[in-house]
Amino acid sequence: MKRDLYEKLTLWKASTRRKPLVLLGARQVGKTWLLRKFGENEYENTAYLNFEEDPGLAAIFSKELDPLMLIQKISAYQGIKIRKDLDLIIFDEIQLCNNALNSLKYFNEKANEFHIVCAGSTLGIQHSGDHSFPVGKVNFLSLFPLTFTEFLNGCDAKSLAEFVKTATLDEFVEPFSGKLFDHLKKYYFVGGMPESVKYFIESGDLNEVRKIQNEIIQGYRLDFSKHAEKKDIPKINEVWDSIPRQLAKENHKFVFQVIKESARGREYLDSIKWLEEAGFINRVFALKGVKLPLISYAKRNCFKVYVLDTGLLGAMVNLSAKAIIFGEDNYKDYKGAFVENYVAQQLRAQLDTQLFYWESSGNAEVDFVIQNDEEIVPLEVKAGINPKSKSLRVFQSKFSPPKLLRTTMLDYRNDGGIINIPLYAICRIADL
Repeated sequence: MKRDLYEKLTLWKASTRRKPLVLLGARQVGKTWLLRKFGENEYENTAYLNFEEDPGLAAIFSKELDPLMLIQKISAYQGIKIRKDLDLIIFDEIQLCNNALNSLKYFNEKANEFHIVCAGSTLGIQHSGDHSFPVGKVNFLSLFPLTFTEFLNGCDAKSLAEFVKTATLDEFVEPFSGKLFDHLKKYYFVGGMPESVKYFIESGDLNEVRKIQNEIIQGYRLDFSKHAEKKDIPKINEVWDSIPRQLAKENHKFVFQVIKESARGREYLDSIKWLEEAGFINRVFALKGVKLPLISYAKRNCFKVYVLDTGLLGAMVNLSAKAIIFGEDNYKDYKGAFVENYVAQQLRAQLDTQLFYWESSGNAEVDFVIQNDEEIVPLEVKAGINPKSKSLRVFQSKFSPPKLLRTTMLDYRNDGGIINIPLYAICRIADL
C-alpha cells in the first residue's frame, strides 16, 4: 500500500541536513513495513536489526559506541559490507536498547554518511531518559493510520485518489462525489490500520475486518500493561473505555465523571497524557482566547478526546457495517461524533499539528480551530447535508477570521463566505 510519508523519506535521504531518522507512531500503523519497503526500493542493501526479535543484538552496543566499530559489527552480523550512502541500516524496536539509541548521536557527529532509520514504540523512545536520547542529533517523522486517500490507493481506486488530491475545488461535484462518498462510508468502518485495510482489499469480508480491529484493541491493552507503571494501568484502561461514552454525549468535551462518578481530573490527567504520547488518542484543546499563537491560549484542563482511528472507534462501540455504511436510524445520534473523529484523524495526519476547538457561553461551538502560519482558521464539521452554520457566524462576528470552513456531505460550494469542503476532500484543507 502506498503511503504518503514515503515521499518524505526520499526527501530525507537527499537532504543536506540529514541525520539519523526516528520514525514515531502508534503500534500497528505500519512503521516497520514502510521502512523496509523504503530500503528495498531506494538502497542497494538493507541491514535490518530488530531488538525485540533478537535481544542479543544489544551486545553489539554494550561497550564502545564508535560508529566505525559498530558498522563493522553490524556488517558481520548481517553478512554484508555496509557502504556509505549506498546501504540503509534499520534499527527496529530501538527503545529496547538505550545504547543503540544513544549511538545515533555519534553516527550524526562522526559518520553521518551512513544512512540510519529507526522505528519503535513512541512511549519507549520518549521515556528512554536524557542519558540515552540523542537530543538535537536526529530527524523525526510521524506515521499515522492510513488517510482516506491512502485507503483509496490501496482499494485500487488510484484515479479517484489522484482526483481528490489534484482537482480544483469546484470539480468536487457529481458524478465524482457519489463514488467518493460510497468509498468514504467503507473507510468509516474499515479505518486506516494497515492490517484492516489489507484484509478488506484482499477479501472484502467486513466481519473479519472487525475481528482484526478487536485484536488490535486487545494488543493495545497489552501495551498498557507492558509500558505503563503498574499503579497507572487501571486508570489508563478506564480512560480508554470511557472514550465512546464521552463522544456519545451531546457536548463531546471530556468529563471525568463519565469515567466514574467519583473521578477527579488530577487522578486521570497523567493517564490521558500517557495515551496521547503513545499515539492512541488525539486530544483537541478548548481555547480561552483566539489569538496567536493558539497554543498559548489552550485550556489545558478542557479538551475533547478522539481515538487515533475511526475504524477502531467503531469496533470499540460495536457499530455494525450496516449501521455505518447504510446509515441506520439507531446510528444517527452517534454519527456526529464519529465523523468528528474521522476529521480529527485526517487533520492530524495531513497537518501534524495541535488541534483546538472554540465554544462561547454554551450557545456556539466550532469543532476545530487551526493555526496556519499567521492565520487562524475555524472549521465546522457536519455529518450530513445540513448547511446551517450558526457557530461559524458567531465566530466570524467575534474574531473576523480570513476564512470560514465547513465540511459536510455536500459538494464544494462557497456559501456566503463559508467554504464547504466535502468530507472526502478534507485533505485539501491546506490548499485553503
